[in-house]
Amino acid sequence: MTTQHMREPTLAGIHAAAAKIAQILPETPLLPLEVHGTTIWCKAEVLQPVGAFKIRGAWHRLSDLTAAEAAKGVVGVSSGNHAQGVAWAARRLGIPAIIVMPVDAPKVKLEATAAMGAQIVTYDRPGGEDRDEAAAKVLAETGGTLVHAYADPWVIEGQGTAGLALAAQMETQAGGGPTRIVTPCGGGGLTAGLALACPQAEILPVEPEGWDDIGRSLATGTIQKVAADAPTTPCDALQTPATREINFAILKQRCPRALWVSPAEVAEAQRLAFRQLRLVVEPGGAAALAAVLAGKAPVDGRTAVMLTGGNTDAAAFAKVLAG
Repeated sequence: MTTQHMREPTLAGIHAAAAKIAQILPETPLLPLEVHGTTIWCKAEVLQPVGAFKIRGAWHRLSDLTAAEAAKGVVGVSSGNHAQGVAWAARRLGIPAIIVMPVDAPKVKLEATAAMGAQIVTYDRPGGEDRDEAAAKVLAETGGTLVHAYADPWVIEGQGTAGLALAAQMETQAGGGPTRIVTPCGGGGLTAGLALACPQAEILPVEPEGWDDIGRSLATGTIQKVAADAPTTPCDALQTPATREINFAILKQRCPRALWVSPAEVAEAQRLAFRQLRLVVEPGGAAALAAVLAGKAPVDGRTAVMLTGGNTDAAAFAKVLAG
C-alpha cells in the first residue's frame, strides 16, 4: 500500500495497475471499423461497468490507499465519468466517497453517481465557481484523500492500462501494436497514460472546439487555460479548465500536436458508432472518432481510436440519432 505523496507515473506502475484491474474487470473489446477505405481499431471503453475508462484510474488509486487514508474517505471532482469510477471503486472497497460535481452535469451522471452510494456536493460551473476551491473546502472538512480526475500519478497509471490492453489486442487482431492512438482529451490523464503505456505509438489528443487548451499548450510549450468565453459544448466529459504539470510533462514529450472537433463532427461520430458498431457513445467519448471521420487524424491499418465513454441520457442521444 502506498501513502499519498506526489510521484511520477511510470510504466511499471501501469503494469501493477493492470494486474489489479485484471482481477476485477473483464477486458473491453477492440472492434474493427472501416473508415475511408482503411480499417481502424476502436477500443470500446464505453462497455466498462460505469460506462467509461475512468474506472481504471479510480480503482488503482483507491485500492492503493493505506487503511488510515481509506478510513477518512476520498474526494473526487468530476462532471460524471470519473465520479462514477470513484463511486464504484469506493463502494466495492468500503471507502466513504464525496464527489464534487458541477450543478449542470448531465442528470444521468448525477443519478448514477448517487446510486452507487457517493455523497454529491455541487458547484456552480455556469456561474464561474471554481471546482478546485469547492473540493478544497470538502477536503478541509473531512481530511480525506483527493482523487484528482487526471493530475494524479495513480490515476494516470490506471488509465494507461487501456493502452497495454489495446496493444496486446492489436498484436493479435491487427498483426502488430498501434502505430497511432487517437484519443479524446480533457485534462490529459488518459492521454498521458497511453503515452507511457505505448511508447512506440504516435499519440494524438482530440479536444472539443473552443476547449483546445491542450493544443495551445503544446503549441506554446507552456500550460494554457481554457478561454473564459469558451463556447458551450456537448462534450461535458472534456470540459477541464487546464492540464497540470504532471500530465503536461508527458504530453509535451509524446504528443506532436492536438486536434479539435466541432459539435457537428462529434454528433456524426456518435451516429456512426451506433450504426456500425452498435455502441452508445457520449459526445466526449466520440471526439477521437470524430477527428478520424473528419479527416483530421491520419489513419493506417494499425491506427487505434479510443471510445472513452457512453454515459448519455436517452433523450439527448435520440436527438443526435435523429440528426
